[in-house]
Amino acid sequence: MIHELRIYHCVSGRLPALLKRFETITLQIWERHGIRQAGFWTVAIGESNQALYYLLEWDSLADRERKWNAFQADPEWIAKRAETEKDGAIVASVNNQILQPTAFSSVR
Repeated sequence: MIHELRIYHCVSGRLPALLKRFETITLQIWERHGIRQAGFWTVAIGESNQALYYLLEWDSLADRERKWNAFQADPEWIAKRAETEKDGAIVASVNNQILQPTAFSSVR
């Protein structure tokens, strides 16, 4: 198993819109595509409170590629993403990293 850490840096003041989109739209579409989340976090103390951190679980890089590409091409996702951004962009930038557990990690 591998994990993907994704960090969404929001346009100032748009974090609530991003959280709402995940809660009401994105997670349901992910479920259809078999995308598994391992957790979501916002920043209580740190550099910016306008960021969302989350982890996804994948069986392999091939699993990630197949499922993520299907999600990105999903017509419902494309339409609803555009609808949620009608008042402007929500996310300013995205960072992502594919993580591998160490031999001593409690998460495998």
